[in-house]
Order: sequence, then C-alpha cells, then structure tokens
Amino acid sequence: MPKLSNSLPKYRCHKASGQAIVTLAGRHHYLGPYGTKASRLEYDRLITEWVASGRPAFGERTKSDLTINEMLASYLKFAQGYYVLNDRPTREVECLKIAMRPLKLLYGRTLVADFGPIALKAVRDRMIEGGWVRTSVNHQIGRLRRIFKWGVENELVPTSVLHGLQAVAGLKFGRSSAEESEPIKPVPDAFVDAVIARVSAPVAAMIELQRLTGMRSGEVVAMRASDIDMAGDVWVYRPAAHKNRWRGHERRIYLGPKAQHIVRRFLKPSFESPLFSPADAVAAKINERSRSRVTPLAYGNRPGTNRKVTPKRKPGDGYDVAAYRRAISRGCKKADVPHWHPHQLRHNHATTLRRQYGIEVARILLGHKTAAVTEIYAEADQQKAVEIAAKIG
Repeated sequence: MPKLSNSLPKYRCHKASGQAIVTLAGRHHYLGPYGTKASRLEYDRLITEWVASGRPAFGERTKSDLTINEMLASYLKFAQGYYVLNDRPTREVECLKIAMRPLKLLYGRTLVADFGPIALKAVRDRMIEGGWVRTSVNHQIGRLRRIFKWGVENELVPTSVLHGLQAVAGLKFGRSSAEESEPIKPVPDAFVDAVIARVSAPVAAMIELQRLTGMRSGEVVAMRASDIDMAGDVWVYRPAAHKNRWRGHERRIYLGPKAQHIVRRFLKPSFESPLFSPADAVAAKINERSRSRVTPLAYGNRPGTNRKVTPKRKPGDGYDVAAYRRAISRGCKKADVPHWHPHQLRHNHATTLRRQYGIEVARILLGHKTAAVTEIYAEADQQKAVEIAAKIG
C-alpha cells in the first residue's frame, strides 16, 4: 500500500522560461517570474484552492482548473447526443459551434472560474465586429449562457459565474453598433412562377406546396406517404419531425385539392420513402436528354456508357433544407429574378390567410400557439388602412 503524504506541491523554477511553476493534479500552473512576491501570492492562492477542493489527484478535474475549451468540448459531446432528430444531429448543433468560435478564440485557455460579464461582453463585441446582426448576436449569447448553465448543473462551473453572465442584458434596437436585420417579406408571385419554370419537377412541386400550405422547408422536404392521412376530402399531413416536436406539440398540415394533385404525382410504392428525391430529378433529366437526342443510337455514346461509375457525389434519396434552398437560388439566377429563399413562401401564405380569413385562421393553419407569432409572418394589409383613411380623413 502506498505511503500517504501530507506534503504540498512545491514552488519550483521553470528554467526554460524563468517562470515559477507548481503542478496540481497533473496540471502545470505558471505563476509569474520566479522568486517574486506576486508569484508567491499566486502559489498560495492555488494551493489554498487545491486543498479546499479535496486535494484532487492526477486526472481529476475541478471547478478551479477547468478551461473554457475543456468545458466547451464536454458540452459539445453532450449536445451531439441531446439535439438529435431521427438519429441525426439537428441544426442546433451547428448553431452552437458557431456561437462557440469567438468564445474559443478570445478565452479558450481562460479558466472557467475567471470568466465573467466583461469577458462575455468582449465576446459579444467580437460578434458585432464580424458583421453579425443584432438579433443573431442576442441568440448566440443566449446559447453561450445555456452552455454555462449546463456547466453549473454538472458542477463544472461555479454558480457565481452564471449569475454574473445573466446580468449582461441583450442588445436593444438602435442602442448598439450591431447591424439590424431586414424583416422577411413575402416574395412576389411573379418571381416564384419564374423560378418554378427553371427548376426540376420535385423542387417545383415543393415550392407550390409551400405556397399552398405555408409549411416550413423542413416539413416539405421530409414528406412521406406514411405521414399523410388520405381518408377525408382534405388530407392531413403530420410530419414525423417538426420544429416544436420537442415541446410536445402536434403539427397538422391540411392538404386541399390542389395540394393533393401535386402529392399524387410523386407517390411511390414505398410509403416510407421521401416524396421528393434528387435522384428522381437527375433520372428525369437524363431521360429528357435521351428523348431529345439527335444522334442516332448506332453512333456516338450508347445511353449510360459515358457516366462515372463512382462519382464523388451521388444524388440522394431525399432533399435536405440546404439542398432545397440552393436549388431555388440556382433557379433565381437562371430566371434572372432577385434572390429569394423558401422560408419567404411561408410569409406569402400567412399574409394571404390573414387578409382573407383573419389572424385566428392563419394561426391555426400555420401551426402557431399564439397569434403574436403569426403577426411576425403575416404582412399587415396596409391597403385596407389606406382605404379607410381616404374615407374618414
């Protein structure tokens, strides 16, 4: 049995740098120039904290010696197992990585216990310098606070650190140097029609469905026959995964005759397969080229012989949101119209519903819990206000 010792780790000189050094739990702490009063005081402080934390042995981590980088690595490992949908990490994991970058750049080697409100504001300033808009900065600072809250929950972060970070207020409109984001507007129908004419059939169908139903991009790319109840006159699409599923909310998307006509064209023998597939779009493009071939089949390349056996990128069985957005972006360039993104189609639908049927109907069909959220999506019908003002003014 090893002999126990009550001796304290020694105050030593690191000859290569001339710094005073002490080793606690296998970690080297540099204290300042060897022999100075300041280095002695730093040594006393670290030894006091080490003794108070129970003299941790080599490999044991404590609140006092954990760095920001080490805490972020632990949280990211947790997040990759927590933010999962259909056995795949959600977009939240990427958002967390983006939020971590300026923190790691400025304070990665800083001890967690030494991080405070001023440091968090410095991270926020770096985000602003990077051109991030005010709302994005506030969202990302909120994510960083969430990371420190997780650290407190798992006894990696002192509670005083989180309490200090919570005192940092969010950026207010017009009260900071951060740029303001432009509000998302509905896209003119003429631009939508122009793009529909220049994209593949699956992408065109998804655009039309979004315009008819107001569903989110993630919901339309994930459509499967197994998720659609086709029993009634109006079909009901219940996405297996949606934005608020983690809150326990149920999402219902109602498909009328026009939407049903689109869906029928893409139904497949396998009810579990995505309705809209890049592989189908590529196959249709190849078939179209084959039909319009001018060179006789007896001459030139035989169909299928000039394709790569192992291409670097193969078309997938289903679209993801990014691929759908890129397809629309390419369509905008081909049609020579201003760029727009698929989320704007949800705003189109919300504005139409509000104008024709009122805010409450729009709230239900968009799947919002409160009308206040619907207000964000629905453009106010200013024409009505102008007409009333003309009559009474």
